[in-house]
Amino acid sequence: MSADDQVASLTTHDRSARSGGIAFTTTHWSVVLEAQGHSPTAQEALEKLCRTYWRPVYGFIRRQGARQEEAEDLTQGFFSLLLERRDFDAVRKEKGRLRSYLLTSLKHFLASERRRATAAKRGKGQRLIPLEELSASGQREIEPTDSLTAERLYERRWALTLMEQVLRRLKDEYCTAGNARLFDSLKWLLPDEPGAPSRAQIASQLGMTDNALRQAFHRFRQRYQLLLREEISHTVAFASDVEDELRHLIRVLRT
Repeated sequence: MSADDQVASLTTHDRSARSGGIAFTTTHWSVVLEAQGHSPTAQEALEKLCRTYWRPVYGFIRRQGARQEEAEDLTQGFFSLLLERRDFDAVRKEKGRLRSYLLTSLKHFLASERRRATAAKRGKGQRLIPLEELSASGQREIEPTDSLTAERLYERRWALTLMEQVLRRLKDEYCTAGNARLFDSLKWLLPDEPGAPSRAQIASQLGMTDNALRQAFHRFRQRYQLLLREEISHTVAFASDVEDELRHLIRVLRT
């Protein structure tokens, strides 16, 4: 499935998809920034963000030339320092966006590590961020294999991670409602899904009419749009930035 085509298909500006609203005051990044301290709620929110978005950080470090084990340690070290210091004075300079803040902070962190000419031992052995995906098949998927610059790779990994998170949430909702089979079938209707059966075949398999299937996918798409904007809201400080961040991520996937 083409990531940019999937985004283009599922992020069409649909008023009904956004009408549900976003409880922005409780989003992860806004909670962290508003607390500016070590409250349990803010700490939990920051840890959740770190667990979700470590892949772009790891990819950036690998593209900078670090070996796998060194990159894992540096990734852990970076997030360990972030969780320890929680110094967000630079957030305003990055327009309050977690994506930009992490990349700027990561560059400073790596420059500091190079100046000391030592690997980041701070996070070694603590495994604050679960990197189990880096083993076996997960390792092949996360390792950089293209010719993108470190910054472009970071941006693309960020967008893909966010999309994966949205699809995971959507799948959980369908499974909880006892509609796991419907979710798996509707996914075939996403653009460029390789080996996808025809709409008629899917409808037949589900025992649905073509019109019923079309309506089911419309609801699927609307819910995806809402969850996507909600997930983006978790990474920006202001609700007004959600649409701009969405447009940025679409540009990243299309270039």
